[in-house]
Amino acid sequence: MTKAFFYDKTFDGLLTAVFDAYSSKTFPDRLLKMGEPAPLFTEICRTVYSDEERAQRVWTGLQQKLPKQACNMLLYAWLSEIDRVDELLFRYIRKIFDGPAQASANFGDADVLEVRNIARKVSHEALYLKQFVRFSKTADQIYFAPVRPIYNALSLVVDHFANRFADQQWIIYDMRRKYGYFYNLHEVSEIVFAENELSDSKISALQTTDDDKLFQQMWKEYFKALAIKERINPRLQRKNMPVRFWQYLTEYKF
Repeated sequence: MTKAFFYDKTFDGLLTAVFDAYSSKTFPDRLLKMGEPAPLFTEICRTVYSDEERAQRVWTGLQQKLPKQACNMLLYAWLSEIDRVDELLFRYIRKIFDGPAQASANFGDADVLEVRNIARKVSHEALYLKQFVRFSKTADQIYFAPVRPIYNALSLVVDHFANRFADQQWIIYDMRRKYGYFYNLHEVSEIVFAENELSDSKISALQTTDDDKLFQQMWKEYFKALAIKERINPRLQRKNMPVRFWQYLTEYKF
């Protein structure tokens, strides 16, 4: 028979579910979002409400058992948003708490290996964001950059941009997940535009300053002049610069 926990699909909710499982000595086979139908032949249905204190106790326990890199792997894997990744992480966390001291380094275990592989993919997506974010200066003097990453990696690169572009106001907005970050020269805050307020068509028509238009045109000309026609390798280009980022690259907007 299946045991199912229902929760809010947040990371704190997942950690709270771990706490409740150990407290009740009932470990779920499925982790489902509140409101989802229970699987057939479900023996136990339990609703878990996120509790910051309980979640923090579990996270503190993991920090004591795991090196910092392995804790980061957990967070990165969560940000992948891959289907049923929460169930994978639940199994992983149980192995950390119940297994030997070096359980996180046992890559012969399928779950441990999968967490590492997923975390690497998210890490690579964060690196791509650092490389391929392109800002345009709007008429209100704010630099705006839309992105559409596969994984929810935007939060992993915010500090990088806050440090690198500390002298200008900017917004980086995830068009896939409909949220972003605004830097006002002092601090970074999460923002969400109203529904239908921002779309790809509206971004294309976004008013930019004359000097920014000039710089964009110069960048395009530089890009074309630098390219050696005989050495163009589309396959290698797609490998080093994934197609999903081309939509918002200034140098590709001919």
